[in-house]
Amino acid sequence: MACVTISVRVQARARKDELVTVRDGVLVVRVAAPPLDGRANEALCQLLAKQLGVRASRVTVLRGHRSRDKLVQVAGVDQAAVHASLGV
Repeated sequence: MACVTISVRVQARARKDELVTVRDGVLVVRVAAPPLDGRANEALCQLLAKQLGVRASRVTVLRGHRSRDKLVQVAGVDQAAVHASLGV
């Protein structure tokens, strides 16, 4: 099974969940959830899963659980699919 890692910068407490842009190879994402009790991480995983067409359980935060800068792993997709869907 293919796994892809994505560098992500998250802005919590935004108006809505959205993919903003790719800056220097880092995906910039806004989520409405606050950064409390892992809610922003969960919202990030849900957003990426929806965008990539995989289940949320296949998206995990590997590094940066308490930081804006995160390393996220997505199982079940290849690099070409991620590039086509997210531009990363």
